[in-house]
Amino acid sequence: MQHDELIWNSINQGFCSFKVKTRTQTFCKNEYNVTGLCNRQSCPLANSRYATVKEIEGRIYLYMKTIERAHSPKNLWERVKLSQNYAKALETIDKHLIYWPKFAVHKVKQRFTRITQYLIRMRKLKLKTTRKLVTINKKVERREAKREKKALVAARLETSIEKELLGRLQDGTYEGIYNFPQEAFDKTLEDVAMSDNEEEKEPDEESDYDEQDSEVEFVEDDDVDFEEDDLEDEAGPATQDDDDDDDD
Repeated sequence: MQHDELIWNSINQGFCSFKVKTRTQTFCKNEYNVTGLCNRQSCPLANSRYATVKEIEGRIYLYMKTIERAHSPKNLWERVKLSQNYAKALETIDKHLIYWPKFAVHKVKQRFTRITQYLIRMRKLKLKTTRKLVTINKKVERREAKREKKALVAARLETSIEKELLGRLQDGTYEGIYNFPQEAFDKTLEDVAMSDNEEEKEPDEESDYDEQDSEVEFVEDDDVDFEEDDLEDEAGPATQDDDDDDDD
């Protein structure tokens, strides 16, 4: 049986897990308390007819409790989803709490206004760019730095091994079959092939250059024209001198 006065006397004079006492006032930690204070009118346990407002994931709901559902704790609270429009939400509260005490209606509206204000403030803060503090684990940083140093040493060792292997292959140290790491061996072969290709390209370029230079032609001069008469005059005296020489 629901008896509000008996419940309040036992809570007020005895122990209550939701009660928090301070020097000036006594507070209530119950999530359904509409004011947050521990008194007769605000106690959700000592009032069989009670209404409050709660915020769940950014949405506001109106909770109502009546004595007709006191026998069923599962269906004790009736929940009504309020509109995001402030005026429409107040109309919904007035509609569902039309015959309730004025104190309850006033406190519900007051709590709804406060929740609406801090939700608006939360949305504004999300839009602002704020600095995010990130913790740094020094142990992890030191471990990662050591790993990087070890990786660099290993990379340098691999490169030195590859250079030594390449030098030995060029010198012909290994004549028969030998076993090396496959990746290093393949890489050295690629390096050797690339170096051979570069050496082949250089003589080809020189031969092309020589061929271009060797293509020489002899061309007669167009400005100098010799006439046949001039040639005969030049040749005439020479023939007479030759005849005199023969007579002698």
